[in-house]
Parts: sequence; structure tokens; C-alpha cells
Amino acid sequence: MSSEGMRDLPSGKRVFFVGIGGISMSGLARIAVNYGLVVAGSDMHPSERTDELESIGIHVYGKHSEENLKEFSPDIVVHTAAILPGNPELSYAKENNITVMERSVFLGLITRNFKNVINISGTHGKTTTTSMVSLILLASGANPTVHLGAELPAFHGSVYLGSKDQLLVSEACEYHRSFLEFSSTVAAITNIDYDHVDCYSSIDEVIDVFAQFTEKLSADGTLVIPAGDKNVQECVRRIPACREKVGMGMPKILTTGLSGEGVDFFGREPDVCATNITYTDGKAGFDVLYKGQPYTHIQLAIPGTHNVYNTLTAIACASLVGGTAEAAAKALSDFTGAEGRFTIKGTFKGASIVTDYAHHPSAARATLDAASHVPHGKTWVVFQPLTYSRTKVLFEDYVTSLLPCENVFFDEIFSDREINPGDISSKDIADEINRRGGHAEFFESKDAIVERLSSCVKEGDMILILGPEDIRSLGDRLAAMA
Repeated sequence: MSSEGMRDLPSGKRVFFVGIGGISMSGLARIAVNYGLVVAGSDMHPSERTDELESIGIHVYGKHSEENLKEFSPDIVVHTAAILPGNPELSYAKENNITVMERSVFLGLITRNFKNVINISGTHGKTTTTSMVSLILLASGANPTVHLGAELPAFHGSVYLGSKDQLLVSEACEYHRSFLEFSSTVAAITNIDYDHVDCYSSIDEVIDVFAQFTEKLSADGTLVIPAGDKNVQECVRRIPACREKVGMGMPKILTTGLSGEGVDFFGREPDVCATNITYTDGKAGFDVLYKGQPYTHIQLAIPGTHNVYNTLTAIACASLVGGTAEAAAKALSDFTGAEGRFTIKGTFKGASIVTDYAHHPSAARATLDAASHVPHGKTWVVFQPLTYSRTKVLFEDYVTSLLPCENVFFDEIFSDREINPGDISSKDIADEINRRGGHAEFFESKDAIVERLSSCVKEGDMILILGPEDIRSLGDRLAAMA
């Protein structure tokens, strides 16, 4: 264990994580231990992650109870936005004047400990792009600390414990305005779409918060943005007013995009540009131009045009802190994706099983397009929307994004942070798709979905499972039945 604490948290401080088994929380717990903090936490759902935390000396309590805090005696209690009011550990901490902070505030403390911080924001593509940046930098000989929102096989988890004060690469999520806590020297916005409808009342409000995100980008920092995203363009127009509030001017901007797609904000081709794009089994190969000059050739091992955009953002970010062209070509040719992002799970009755977190209509469109370029027979889509509020507000988008599917099987909406209002169901989407001439079925259980797949899939088909981990776990179940 390190004897060096963080700037704002001296070594030896005791930190308790409520819901420590989550992807982000377990990663933060590992980073905290690396800084010499004494860590424990609670989680009601035992998992491989909680087992791994126990293996490095972090005690994980199997239930939420004030007794846990009495026994551990923490200086700080960290929780996620998903922890509901009335949680006994949070209540006890507040009643006893123990410092309580949301996960994003703790991660914000970590970002202030580093000389260089790359924060990857955006509605879609954060995990993939953050993974790409990290692998490029590692292949370039850098030693970043990395914080991801998913497990990366190369890391055997969601974090990489590198330098403690030189270089941090992290996802920056807009949910509950979390990323407004994060300091950056390089910030990226992959795209802006309407999401997290339980936090934001309109796309205008979402655009606004992304502009505010740049307030903690350093005075000499760089913002990396896609040239062709209209919502990002509007965000850029709002940045000067946000930066002026904190005494800073407009940041340096590096744009990304495809050749021939049109000029960027400054009337020129994007600074980091893909050209000569070809596809092999849905996987793009292309040349990269950097400010008009040849940079490198990339052959991706993951499908989809959306991953060309992710690649350009990753190259732009990595290049600003020493990432090399050679490293980018090597790292990205080997990159097969983070867990839950077009992950091939195996086969079922000779059909390939692919899982993807694409729970938002726009993400579903991108993943369906990627799958369409991978050679296979029929496509059997299994879809689960995430949260009732999102499904209600984006109902029409769900219908139109999934209407073109050959076959789409719906599981009921999943939400671990909302109570079922009783006025929205996945069945409503399925019924509307069918009313418009599509082919959708609704199932009341995963067993029923398995039974239906057993009766219809054939060798050479693709089973594409889209949505949160609750439904993606079906991929492992099907693969185990092969």
C-alpha cells in the first residue's frame, strides 16, 4: 500500500463506499487503496467484483446498516446518485457529522491530484473512447491511471493503476451533472443527445450542462469535439459565456470528423480526419490525417462507423499528451472492445451471440448499423429499455429505431433507481412497432425469450442483445446452453 495520500485526502484516511460493488465505485475503491486510504464498503449483491475487492483487503459488508459504519468508523462516506434517501448508512453518517460525498465529488478530488487529466464526455461512446485513449497511451510508453465505466479485458477490471499525479484518463458522465466536479487539461465531447430525462427537461438543458463542463477545463487546455454534431456546435456557441464566469477565455479546440463530411466550425476540414474508409466484415480501415498531414493507417477490430468517430476522438486526445501514431495503429488493431460494447459471447444453436449496452435509441441505431455489416443470416434482436422515464419520453425514438429490425423481442423495462409508475411497458413499444408493420414480440420473462429463440434461430444467424446488464446476462446464459 502506498504511503502517499491524495492532495485533499492524506494517507490513512478511512473511506466507506456505499454500493461498492458497482463498476465505477469498485474502481474508485481500488484507486483509493492505491493512495494509501483505508477502504471498506457495503453492497447487497455479492459478485466477482466484491470478491476481488475482498482479495486486496477491502472489507465488503453484505447489507446496508448503520452498524457497518459504527464498526469501520469512516472519515468519509462516498455514495452514488442511485442510493435512495433513507439509506441507513447515509442517515447515520449525516446524523453523526461524518463527511458524506457523492461519487462524482470523490472522483473530482482525484482529478485535482494530476498534472494532466483527460476527461471523455458525451452521450454515447464514452467507455469505448476512454478505453482507446488509455491503450494508445500505454502503447506509447505512458503510465496513466485510468478510470472506466466498464471492465476492459486488458485491465482485468475497470481501472488501471498507473502514475499517481502525472496523467489520469477518465470517463466524465453527465448524469446528475456529475462531470461538473471534474477538472481537465484535455476534455472531449463525443456527441450530445437527449438522455437522462429524469435529470434534464430538454435537449437545451443537456447542451447547457455540456457547456458548463468546460468551466473546469484549464486555461491552456484543449477541447476535442466532432465537427459535424449540431448539438455540439450549439454547445460551443455557449462556452464563452460559461468560461467568462470563471475568468477564462475560449479553450483551444481540436475537431474530428470524416473527410468530405463538410467543414468544421472554422471553415476547414476537421483537424483529425478519417479518409479512404473501407470495411471488412463491418470493421473499418482508414487513413488518418492530422491537420491535413498523413498521420497513420488504422484497421479496427470492432465494427461500426460510430467507432471510426470514437477512434478519431481517442487519437486527438492521446496525441495531446504524447500518444504516437505508431502506438495508435497497434493498440487499436488489437482492441476488441470494453465489456458490454459489441461483445461476442459465443454461440447458441450455431448463431453468434453479441451483447451491447445500446439502451438509448440512438445507440441502438448505431449498433444495429454495425451489426448489419457483419456477415450473418437473420438478426434476432433482444431489447430491454433502461428506466421508465427514459422510455416514456423517448417512446417515439424507441419505436422508429427498432421498427426496421427483422425480429425484435422485448423484455420488460429495467430500472434500479425508479419505481414502476404503472403507465409504461416494453409491450407498448412492441405493440406500436407491430401497428406500423414491424415484427416485435413482448415476453414477460427471460425464460420465455430463451424458449422463443430456441424455436427460431438457425446456424449462421446473429442474436443481438441490447440494453443494461440485466438483459445482457442472457448472453452468458445462452452461450452456456450451446
